[in-house]
Order: sequence, then C-alpha cells, then structure tokens
Amino acid sequence: MRYRVRHRTDYGYDADVSGSYGLAHLTPRALATQRTADHHVDIDPAPSHASRHVDGYGNTATYFHVTEPHQRLTIDACTDVEVVPPSYGEAALAQPWERARPLVHPETPGAWAAADFALASPKVLQVPEATAYAAASLLPGRPIGEAVTDLMHRIKTDFDYDSTATTVTSTVPDVLRTRAGVCQDFAHLALSCLRGHGIAARYVSGYLATQPPPGKERIVGADASHAWVAVWLPGDDQWLAFDPTNDQWIADRHVTVAWGRDYGDVTPVKGVIYTEAKRSTLRVSVDVAPLEEYATR
Repeated sequence: MRYRVRHRTDYGYDADVSGSYGLAHLTPRALATQRTADHHVDIDPAPSHASRHVDGYGNTATYFHVTEPHQRLTIDACTDVEVVPPSYGEAALAQPWERARPLVHPETPGAWAAADFALASPKVLQVPEATAYAAASLLPGRPIGEAVTDLMHRIKTDFDYDSTATTVTSTVPDVLRTRAGVCQDFAHLALSCLRGHGIAARYVSGYLATQPPPGKERIVGADASHAWVAVWLPGDDQWLAFDPTNDQWIADRHVTVAWGRDYGDVTPVKGVIYTEAKRSTLRVSVDVAPLEEYATR
C-alpha cells in the first residue's frame, strides 16, 4: 500500500517565546518492507538552525532552533511512503522463546545488537507482576511466534482501550492496576512482560492507517500516532512486529517511523522553550490516507 502521512503539531502560548529548541522523530525509516518516496518537515516560524542526524538505533531525528519571538509554533511533516507486509521464516518463528534471550545466549549471531532491548529502560521497568502475567504465555519450549501471539491476544482481551485511563507519565504498574490504557501503555506493558523473561523486544513508533465503518467517509486528521512492539528472532536478523492494541501482527497498514527502548527514545516532538508564558496549548493532527485518495481529489 502507498500512503501519504501528514503529522501536524501546533503549540500556542499566551506570551512570546524567545527561543525554542526541538527534537522530532517524524521521518519514516527505510526498511526492506517500507520505502519513502518523498518527505519534508516544515517549521513555522522558520528556524534559525535545523539539521537531521541518525541516532544510535538508526532513526532519523530532526533538530531545530527557533529564535524569532513567537506565540505559535507549528511542525508539519508530510511523507509519501509505500509499505508491504513483512514475512518471517517458519524456522525462526518455531524456535523456543528461550533462544530470544541475548544475555543468556550471547553466542547467537546478532545477540550483541539485541542485548540493549532485553534490559529495563526508564519507562519499561521489569515489574514482577508483568513477568508473572507473561508466564502463562511463555511456557517452557513454546515456539517464539506462538508465545508472542498468545501474549498479544491476552493483552487485547484483558485490558480495555481507554484514553482517559492513563497519561504520558503512567507506568506499567498503573496499567496493570487499572487494566486500561492506550497503545503506548500496551506496548510498554508487552515490553515489560517480555523483558522480564530476558527476551529482547523494542518499542516501535509509527502510524496505522484506519478504516472507516462501512458506508462512512474517512475523517481527515482523525488518525493518531501509534505504537507497537517487535521481538527479536535469533539467528534470522529479523524482528517479529506485533500490535497488542489491535491484536495483530503488523502488515501493510502500519508505517514505521522509529524504534527504541521505550517511548522516551522516539517521542514524535519534544523540546525546551524560553518564555514567561503561563499557559500553553497543544494540538496534534495525524492523517494517513491512501495515495489514491489524493489522485481523485
């Protein structure tokens, strides 16, 4: 599938901002299953300095510094991208999940690169309750593909999607207590479950193309940033990506932007401002539309 992705972030302030430093992860990754045809990030007011760099995980980050006094800042990213469903080797999926522990099996090819994702991170602590929850899926010797899929099914069944149940500062224990959250929470929960057993798994940030109900038009701008998880498949140089919020392996509706240990590594936009403003507003609009729609407009 070919999509046009538009991610617009608007900040408003009740007094001038004299300086704004920002870091954005808005550039989709180049992958074997994903190709970017066109991409640009427009910032208003225009920054006095802007640059891109590739971080340690291979993500493209955009840095900018706005020095013009302003009470509104807009970051508008637009990308044309083509996505094809990933495929996985049967032998890789059939390996027992115990093999996906790079710290236990450091001799496995690729273990050195996966090791960082088997450790706790600032937003994904190895919580005993999450480790215990995962044990029902991680039965001894169970194939990694089957075990991960079972855990995904259980999270979808046992936890409710509720945008009012958590905030960006909520923790895995909070999600376990409320049994509710959003995609970011469910990704962090799945990571804590897997890493608690030594499995290497990473947080993936991106977009999901939504489908309107039958007979209804798609609402432009109603999409949002999305998050899912990818588990290391030892010896195959692949990661099995799955979406616990929607109970499915990722396919051609998921657009991958960045990955890291948790949300903190791949925040879409973050930064520091210098101002005497007392109040601020934030509005985010995301639209993921098949390119065919633009051709008929």
